[in-house]
Amino acid sequence: MSKLGKFFKGGGSSKSRAAPSPQEALARLRETEEMLGKKQEYLESRIQRELSLAKRHGTQNKRAALQALKRKKRFEKQLTQIDGTLSTIEFQREALENSHSNTEVLRNMGLAAKAMKAVHENMDLNKIDDLMQEITEQQDIAQEISEAFSQRIGFSDGFDEDELMAELEELEQEELNKKMTNIRLPNVPSSSLPAQPDRTPGRLPGLSSTAHRSRAASSRRAAEEDDDIKQLSAWAT
Repeated sequence: MSKLGKFFKGGGSSKSRAAPSPQEALARLRETEEMLGKKQEYLESRIQRELSLAKRHGTQNKRAALQALKRKKRFEKQLTQIDGTLSTIEFQREALENSHSNTEVLRNMGLAAKAMKAVHENMDLNKIDDLMQEITEQQDIAQEISEAFSQRIGFSDGFDEDELMAELEELEQEELNKKMTNIRLPNVPSSSLPAQPDRTPGRLPGLSSTAHRSRAASSRRAAEEDDDIKQLSAWAT
C-alpha cells in the first residue's frame, strides 16, 4: 500500500472526527483555490525572471544560462500541475455546490410534504363533497332569485282593451269638437245682393261703384269660407 493510501486510510479511520458540513467544505475549497491562484502568479513571475536571466547571459555565460532554463522548466512543470489541481478542485466545488443545492431542495420538499400532510389530516373528502354540493345548490338558488327579480312583473287588471280604445276615441273626438267650436266662422253679409244689371237693349252694361264693391266683398267672404271648410276637413282626418 502506498504512503498516500495509508494517509487517507488513517485519516478516515478516525470515527471521532465528524464530517464537515457542505458550507465548511465549500469554504475550504475556495481557500485552496485562492492559495493555488497566488502560487500560479508567483510561478509565472519566476518563469519570466529565469527567462530574462537566460537571455542576459546568453553566449557569455552558458552555464548560468542553462541553469536559468532548467529552473524555468521546473517552474513551468509546477505551474502545469497547479493548473490541473485547480481544475480538479473547481470541478469538486461545483459538484459539492450542486449536491448541497439538491439536498436543500429535497429537505424543503420534505418539509412541504409534511405540512401538506398535516393540513390534509383534518380534511374529510366526504365533507368536501357535501360542501361543494351545498355551494352549488346555493349558487343555483341565487341565480333563480336574480332571474326572478329581473323578470317583468305584470298584474292582471281585468280591463277590456276594446273598451279602453273606444273611450280613447271618444276623448279624441271631444277634443276635436272643442277645437272646431273655437274656430271663428265668417259673418253673414248684412247688405243685400247687388241688383241684376239692366240688359235693356241700347244701354251699356255696367255697374255702379257701390254694386262693384259689394260683389268684391262677397267674393272675398266666399274664399274665406272655402279656406275654413278645408281646414276643418284637415283636422277631422
